[in-house]
Amino acid sequence: MTISLQHGQRRESDQKIISSGQPVTCSRRRLCFLSQFMILLTKAENSRLVLQIDNAKLAADDFRTKYETELSMRQLVEADTNGLRRILDELTLCKADLEMQVESLKEELLCLKKNHEEEVNNLRCQLGDRLNVEVDAAPPVDLNKILDDMRCQYEALVENNRRDVEAWFNTQTEELNQQVVSSSEQLQCCQTEIIELRRTVNALEIELQAQQSMRNSLESTLGETEARYSSQLSQMQCLITNVEAQLAEIRYDLERQNQEYQLLLDVKARLESEITTYRRLLEGEDCKLPAHPCTMEFKHAIRAPHVSTVPCATTVPCTPVPQVGTQIRTITEEIRDGKVISSRDHVLPRPL
Repeated sequence: MTISLQHGQRRESDQKIISSGQPVTCSRRRLCFLSQFMILLTKAENSRLVLQIDNAKLAADDFRTKYETELSMRQLVEADTNGLRRILDELTLCKADLEMQVESLKEELLCLKKNHEEEVNNLRCQLGDRLNVEVDAAPPVDLNKILDDMRCQYEALVENNRRDVEAWFNTQTEELNQQVVSSSEQLQCCQTEIIELRRTVNALEIELQAQQSMRNSLESTLGETEARYSSQLSQMQCLITNVEAQLAEIRYDLERQNQEYQLLLDVKARLESEITTYRRLLEGEDCKLPAHPCTMEFKHAIRAPHVSTVPCATTVPCTPVPQVGTQIRTITEEIRDGKVISSRDHVLPRPL
């Protein structure tokens, strides 16, 4: 009923919102809020119904246990009464047998009395008055008294047996009652403990569900964080691989440049050695030539030694000097780590 009323209220509120002509966003927000409120109400109603069902189940279980205990007690009492009835039947049978025996003994006694009287009468008829025999004998046994005594003894025995049986029955019933009382108390204690344990179990189940939901949410968040960090890690790995590739290229370029630099250093060293050799050669040839400014200019122009026979005057222009043949001298030196390992000298004549 409450759910139907809530649905009716929700429809009325929706109609009011639609008829009022408010913006769609406000109506949607109100609808979302109302739907969430209705969901919470239905959840509370469902939880209340579940609690009522659990309480009804617990009450049914309690009544079932009570019924089972009462049924077991009834069965025990019926079994005891059946046993006592069997004992009573046996006692009645014994009593009937004893009564039949007493009746048979009475009949035998009557028969014996009749036979004795007949024999006495016969003897008296035979003897007549001739004989008077007086016998001093013991008084006759009174069978009636003996039978009465026997009857009294049997009745006393039966009464004693009946009292013993009644006392045993009373003691057994008292013990059974005490056992029933103690068992009922124990049963009530057990029932209360069971109810408390069931309540604790329900509370623990609710807590377990809450913990499971929390664990699921944490697992989902963990999965999201793992996915996010894995994507970030993959991006970082890509960056690292790119940087490593760039570093490898830079290293390769540095090694190549270093090799080129070493080659250039070797070429520079060779050129310097050649320059030094050429300088030595030029210095040596300059020492052989006379000190004349023309010769210096000519030497620098031709870069070869010349020989002059006539000195140049300052007022007279310089005349051409006879030239001498030149030679090309090539000195090849192998330098490694700044040290000269080997050197070769090759001279070629050059015609003018």
